[in-house]
This record gives sequence, C-alpha cells and structure tokens, in this order.
Amino acid sequence: MRVLIIEDERPAANRLKQLLKEMLPDAEIFGHMDSIETAMEWLNYHPAPDLIFCDIQLADGQSFEIFEKVKIESPIIFTTAFDQYAIKAFKLNSVDYLLKPIDPKELDQALSKFKSLKMVPTLDAGLLKSILQQNEKTYKSRFMVRYGETIQSIETNDAAYFFSQEKMVFLQTRLGRKYVLDYTLDQLEEMLDPKRFFRLNRKYLAAVDVIDGIYTYSNSRLKIKLQKCEDNDILVSREKVGMFKDWLDQ
Repeated sequence: MRVLIIEDERPAANRLKQLLKEMLPDAEIFGHMDSIETAMEWLNYHPAPDLIFCDIQLADGQSFEIFEKVKIESPIIFTTAFDQYAIKAFKLNSVDYLLKPIDPKELDQALSKFKSLKMVPTLDAGLLKSILQQNEKTYKSRFMVRYGETIQSIETNDAAYFFSQEKMVFLQTRLGRKYVLDYTLDQLEEMLDPKRFFRLNRKYLAAVDVIDGIYTYSNSRLKIKLQKCEDNDILVSREKVGMFKDWLDQ
C-alpha cells in the first residue's frame, strides 16, 4: 500500500507518519509534500498512491488548487483545523476528514472506512473553495492593552513573547515594554499563529525570531535565552523538546 502525505507543518506530518507506521506497518509512506507545487509535481511524475492524506492550508495556498489542476483518482482523507460545520459540508463529497491534532482513534476509524469502501472521491472544487474561504482560520493580529489611563493597540507582530507572573499574564514587545493582558497563556496559544509562536513551558510563549540562544540542559531538556528577557532559567521540558525542534525546523 502506498500512502502520500501532503502537509506543510512538519510536526503534524511527523505525527501522522508515526501513527500510520503503527497502524499500517506494511505501508510505503511518501511525504511530506509541503506545498501545492511540490504535491502537483509528485502526483504528475509518480504512480497514483492508494491513499492520500492532505492538509487543507498549505505553505503556498489552499489544497483545492491541486484538484483543479491535477486529476486525482486516489481516495483522500483531509486533515484540517476547520470546525465541525465545515467538516459536515465537506462530507457531501464522500471523503473523510480529520480535525488536527489528529486523534488516533479517529484516524483508525478513517482507515477502516477506507479499507471497507475503497472509495474514490468526487471532488467539487468550487464547493470546496467556497467553504474554505468562509471557514479559513485566522489568528489574532492585535491586542488592546491599558497603559496608564490610556488604551493602546499592540500589533501581534510587535510581540516578542508572553509570560505569566504572580497570577497575571503579560505581553512583552520587541522594544522591551510590558503590558498586562486579560487572557491566559492557554487562550493565547489558541489565538496565535503556531508557525510563529511556541509554548516553551507553563510560563512562556515566545515568537521564533526572539529566541537568542538554545542550550542543552540536564535531563534531556533545553534552556532558552530570549531577547530582552532577564529570566535565565527558561526551560523546555524533555517531553516538548522533539516538538520544539520540529517547530524550529519548519
């Protein structure tokens, strides 16, 4: 069995590949193709795979463009961060969809459906495009903060990192200014683009380009130095080290 993975997020692709190796030990897995261009090139110059896993939002656009330009005869299981309403609409095309992060049980169910039906999807690219445009996930672009007696708007691009201290959460800008926010770090993690921000630990959530140094530390952990940050004990736990390295390597 030949399986192709079209996915632009390396951690998500690696997780999917690992799950597939466990569930389909005899499968030959190709990927990951991380863009419309690389996916089209692969599909044009290789025999059709038995099954395709395809992310909806790729590095250079939305994957429906692939199906407009290349004849796809392989069954497809989409992986997506879109909500359940979009998923229900997509299912009109008799294709399976999995919400990210992928649940192993749901993946197993999708594979069972594929094995029993051996379905070939009939994709309506126009319908898919219209649904995607309505449900495309967006990330927070600015924060309203209080500064003295005034209220200011801080662009997310100006945020260096977010951190918790004494039961409060702060936004620190690239210029070193600090503002109190009315969000938890868990909430911020959902609001921010995961390609740009990473939850280092329970206390810090940082932008990729403000990481000033990465050092090995005891018990297989990493110590992180952030720009304009006086905290010299920011650690990435052993459980998160692999995800952190994959995030940096995107």
